[in-house]
Amino acid sequence: MKHLFSLLRHELHILLITPSTYVAAVLFLFSMGVIYLLLLLEFSSSAQENLPSVMFFNTFWLPVFFVVPLLTMKSIAEERRLGTLETLLATPTPVAAVVFSKFLGAYIFYMLLWLSTLSFPFIIKSTLIDVNVDQQQIFDLGSLFGGYLYIAISGLLFIAIGIFSSSLTRSQLVAGILTFSCLFIFVIGGRLSLKIPMLGTLSLNWIDSFQDYFQNFEHLMDFSRGIIDTRPLFYYTSLSLLLLGLAVLVVESKK
Repeated sequence: MKHLFSLLRHELHILLITPSTYVAAVLFLFSMGVIYLLLLLEFSSSAQENLPSVMFFNTFWLPVFFVVPLLTMKSIAEERRLGTLETLLATPTPVAAVVFSKFLGAYIFYMLLWLSTLSFPFIIKSTLIDVNVDQQQIFDLGSLFGGYLYIAISGLLFIAIGIFSSSLTRSQLVAGILTFSCLFIFVIGGRLSLKIPMLGTLSLNWIDSFQDYFQNFEHLMDFSRGIIDTRPLFYYTSLSLLLLGLAVLVVESKK
């Protein structure tokens, strides 16, 4: 545990001095701020079926595709290329502590970015932008709690995908592309599977249950409406631990 905390402090320091971290932060805050403003303007011009927070959280996949690769692509791949990973593993430091410290560092920064979006309503309210939206709809506690809970739980898996991808290569560019590809398949693939005619005609219960696990947008809609289902919680956390365990095995095999 002592090794883990020491490595975690080091990873957070590295993230704070890495240019790609600031690129990810600027892209995230700018793009999500613009999206949030446009959603409020649309909401104030005409009645919408969902709350503003539900519509905002439904765009979660946009930052996932570019923030997660930027935060994780250097984690293991770059250290292996520079030879610092082999030097670190030559010490009594456990491989699991190295992998989990990199995971926790990226995850903490990822969640700080999302938590910073809590300031968006206050920033817009303090500006001269005319957004005629009921404050109770903007600050609906049930929707905000469920939405951010989904972001936190799904973020475990997204960051784990990035760490695992980075453990497979020495090139951070390859790691970033691999992370993006895996995230695209995981996030978009679940929705596309509903459009496959063969799957739509099958009535086997196990196929329907298996498909339900990959419906990220449906999970988000449930959470942001206050419906907390334990099955997605188990799915995201267990798959995250599996990927991190595989990353540990990959790093150990390449020592």
